[in-house]
Amino acid sequence: QVQLVESGGGLVHSGGSLRLSCAASGRIYTSYVMGWFRQAPGKEREFVAGIQWIAFNTYYADSVKGRFSIAVDDAKRTVYLEMTNLKSEDTAVYYCAAKVLGDGSEYRSVRDYDHWGQGTQVTVSS
Repeated sequence: QVQLVESGGGLVHSGGSLRLSCAASGRIYTSYVMGWFRQAPGKEREFVAGIQWIAFNTYYADSVKGRFSIAVDDAKRTVYLEMTNLKSEDTAVYYCAAKVLGDGSEYRSVRDYDHWGQGTQVTVSS
């Protein structure tokens, strides 16, 4: 079983930056795909960024491309989401997710992922 715990959320002004962390425990294999999703009030949960646990292939939603960056620190068993130039529309609860077996494809759907964290709130004030 895999447990995911997010941290790093908070309140930031428009144009500011935040780094979210997702600490993973349990059995993590290199085949795992890690993703960040977000959910704003009244909206569906949406894909933000994804990465295979040990790989260089990353992919992003168009809305965050060039502003957000996802990375894995295998030694710390932690996935990061570096967010820069934040906008008010980035306000949401951000969730970390893990897919047990990836084949190098991009996984952008909520249904693709097997394990979820509890979420961390990010609020961007304009």
